Amino acid sequence: MNAECNARSLFRAPRPVVLRCLLAAALLWMLSSACLGQVSPAEIVNPQLRAAEEKYFTELKALHHAVGSTKFPFPFALSRYVGLDPQQLPGTDTRGVEFVRFHERVVLKTSGNYNAAYNADLLTQNQRASRAFREVILAILQQLTQIIPPDVSCDAVGFEISYHVRRQTRGSDYEGKEILVVVLDRADAFGFPRTASVGEQQDILNRSEIYLNGQEFGLALGERDPLNVEVLARPASGRPVPATAPAARSGTRTQVSGATENVSPALRRLGAPAGATESRPTPPSGTGGPDPPSASAPAATPADAERLQAKYQSHLEALAKAGVAGLSFVDYAPPSLVIFRNQVVLQLTLRNPLRLEKDTSSIYKRAAQSFDLFLAPQLKALLEKIPADEEIQGLDITLLNQLAAKPNPTSEALEFICPLKSLHLFVGAEITNQELINQSVVLVNGVRIALNLQLVE
Repeated sequence: MNAECNARSLFRAPRPVVLRCLLAAALLWMLSSACLGQVSPAEIVNPQLRAAEEKYFTELKALHHAVGSTKFPFPFALSRYVGLDPQQLPGTDTRGVEFVRFHERVVLKTSGNYNAAYNADLLTQNQRASRAFREVILAILQQLTQIIPPDVSCDAVGFEISYHVRRQTRGSDYEGKEILVVVLDRADAFGFPRTASVGEQQDILNRSEIYLNGQEFGLALGERDPLNVEVLARPASGRPVPATAPAARSGTRTQVSGATENVSPALRRLGAPAGATESRPTPPSGTGGPDPPSASAPAATPADAERLQAKYQSHLEALAKAGVAGLSFVDYAPPSLVIFRNQVVLQLTLRNPLRLEKDTSSIYKRAAQSFDLFLAPQLKALLEKIPADEEIQGLDITLLNQLAAKPNPTSEALEFICPLKSLHLFVGAEITNQELINQSVVLVNGVRIALNLQLVE
């Protein structure tokens, strides 16, 4: 979704001194526009796009600022060109909000790079795209609809978001990228944040243009697999759009679940951040985590999680305030109800105050220390504050660990997904810490581990 924009000289002058003055003024205008993070109308050749850029220049700058101030689960940076490697990000063109032409329509486009690394072993392609949509596109869309007037002079609102995908193969980590493109009709874009249900949101997506890595894609919110695009009521004019990032076309490649990957070191972050509302992936079979629903109990759905979220919203808001004040909750990821193994679990994110050393410890030792020394003492107070509802089957607790390391400190996300029944037995001293861990799922940066608390001490 590249803009039809090229820099050009608009004036001629008969005298060199006048020419130099005009060129200096034009250069100053373009430099000041770049500093403001917005494409200058003077750079745009297409008259229709230039007129739209001029008319809404103030609103576009405000949107750029609002997106830059938004707290995403992982860092997000506006960029005119997506899919860049981390080392290419400094100095890149950050003017990621502009009017472009796409499939014969004028589109208000927002593009950027999302620094999340989703684990391809745990998340399907559709689950990764769903998370990127929820965590980035929906957050920006909520800002956009508050700043841009609903009668804006365009046909559609589009997003082009790049994010990382990683997989461990034969002891090595491979990391690449996926690029998600979503183009909503203008009316659908402004109506989407006001939709009352996942079903209504899905209906809008079903009639929108969506591409993943340049191929038409049937994004299904909260589902493991995508929809069949051939049965969706989408515009006949829609056609595949190429992934535009130059970085996605260089280097050694391998394929992981449809993602083009660089065989190179990269940031390793949790692929299942707190705050997402769609289903979590089902970890490998075996004991651990909430018990699967019995034959008589129907599997919970994302709609059930949303219903319970609405029912207990005030309770969860009070929990968030109490958690930030006294239980080390982070303030940017409020408690939320999600689906894990077809059951509703309450998702919480805490910042671990313990000082942990990366160079002199292992992930297993840090996980054991984090549980025994920080999380376990918190559980009794935590359980007293959560909603008492038999439909809520477990807690999904993410601990954010800050690791001392040379030359630079790093971070680590540790996730405990525990059945509520087992948690109550543990705080009542009826089972041991190891028995609770055995009945839970433990993830480190999105990868499930086996944890023996005594063995790693």
